[in-house]
Amino acid sequence: MTTSDKFQQYVLPTYGRIPIIPSKASGTKLWDENGKEYLDFCTGIAVCSIGHCHPRLTKAIQEQAETLMHCSNLYLIPNQAELARMIVEDYVKIPGKVFFSNSGAEANDGLIKLARKFGHHNPAADGKPRTEIITLDMSFHGRTLGAMSATGQASIQAGFSPILSGFHYAILNDIESVIEKISDHTCAILLEPIQGEGGVNAATPEFLTQLKDLCKKHDLLLMFDEVQTGFGRLGNDMAWRAIVDGIEPDAISWAKGLGGGFPIGSFWVNDRVINDEDFALSSVLGNKTHGSTYGGNPLACAAALAVLTEIKESNLAANAVNQEQRIRETIGSWNLPQVSEVRGKGLLLGIGLNPEAFHLMEGKTPALELMLRLGDAGLLTVAAGPETLRLLPPLNVTDEEVDQALVIIHEVLKGL
Repeated sequence: MTTSDKFQQYVLPTYGRIPIIPSKASGTKLWDENGKEYLDFCTGIAVCSIGHCHPRLTKAIQEQAETLMHCSNLYLIPNQAELARMIVEDYVKIPGKVFFSNSGAEANDGLIKLARKFGHHNPAADGKPRTEIITLDMSFHGRTLGAMSATGQASIQAGFSPILSGFHYAILNDIESVIEKISDHTCAILLEPIQGEGGVNAATPEFLTQLKDLCKKHDLLLMFDEVQTGFGRLGNDMAWRAIVDGIEPDAISWAKGLGGGFPIGSFWVNDRVINDEDFALSSVLGNKTHGSTYGGNPLACAAALAVLTEIKESNLAANAVNQEQRIRETIGSWNLPQVSEVRGKGLLLGIGLNPEAFHLMEGKTPALELMLRLGDAGLLTVAAGPETLRLLPPLNVTDEEVDQALVIIHEVLKGL
């Protein structure tokens, strides 16, 4: 029985899978079972932040696996404490505390619980808890029931009603649409600094600054979903700082690139005082309010420590800035009718596509058609909606590898 046959018979059909069967990978390269080599600019959808099988990461996993892979969170896990310290001191650089989960959806569920609990601690004037959260159209926060409810895409929620109540969807970079959604029972605003799945749409500096002002005025939490954008991906340690510095969020979620391929998620909560009794926001989720069996286990934390250390020591955020400039300049020089623009920041870039320039078979979108053709040509990418192609290479991608990818994209586009 072939791998394809086994998938059809035994695996739920929840993905539109591409007929590539990976066998091994190293750095920016991936090989399929037939030995065909691919340049990987998908990297597990922004997961392999320091490339495939990086020596530092594989060594950390091997050494930890020989010592202690898992134990209960009822105990003090040294790797977990050190990883939390590194995230707070070396990356966020704002006093706060960290919770560890297994995925980005779980991390965002944690932010939803934080916001609801905050709304109970600081209720509305009528004494009722504040439970409403504002998110944005075309956002994506995950596929658990809570994260899916926060996601501002009807197609993601279709067939799962009733979704979790209390979410209201505003429009990215339209502050008036946010103001219209604020009520006496609003407790938080949750958004991605750049919407990855929704089309690589970036928040403007002005919009983020205005959101912070609104949160201060109405006593709301400002929460950033950096699951796809955090830890150097946008050219800064923290994604929101890559767009605007000088504002202070209340909570941030991460996953994907944090583990470099090993499953781990987390969220950070600000230590700021939230009432007259010197009660810190980071104390809202106290004993028995939240938990995870596997979250923050020794093996996952060893992996994440290796990844974050490599990002820092090799200054990979700076490489993201450099490669963004090179990619933008090259694509801008092509003047091809299929390309409308390049959106995004750092190494989360979206190539906007003109549908009129594509001759598509029924059921195909420009992004899917281009993604499949690039795969045939040896370059792995990923769509972000029907008319955007995402480029998500590892943060340590080289000039030569970027040039090679751009040559492939250019030739495939010209062939269309």
